[in-house]
Amino acid sequence: MLEPAIRDLASTGKNFAVLAVHLPNGQIANHVMWIDASDEQLLVNTEIHRAKYKAMQQRPEVTITIWDAENPYRYAEVRGTVSGQVRGDEARAHIDTLSQRYLGHDYATQVQSERVVLRIDPVRQRATL
Repeated sequence: MLEPAIRDLASTGKNFAVLAVHLPNGQIANHVMWIDASDEQLLVNTEIHRAKYKAMQQRPEVTITIWDAENPYRYAEVRGTVSGQVRGDEARAHIDTLSQRYLGHDYATQVQSERVVLRIDPVRQRATL
């Protein structure tokens, strides 16, 4: 279960996150992302053709760092495991919700493949909040 302060940081405001994933060649890739949360999990929305999605299918262990847009010294790090995903209309609606929060309008970028929401279970959490 997510710590309440981390859940709030991930699900409110325009707070960005960095998603770190393991690439097939062993290197680590970092992706600046919009972030969201349920009561128990962090939520990341992407498309199935993207390298980060493919990498998480191979190795579901990830680290996410979220910082407060108004005070970057307030941040949280969550190490976790991708435990599930949601596709289809629900994933498309979720990216519109995120876009409204971050940009003030529905998601305008053309979807190239299929949207997917990845559910990440926290394994280790720490924060300076």
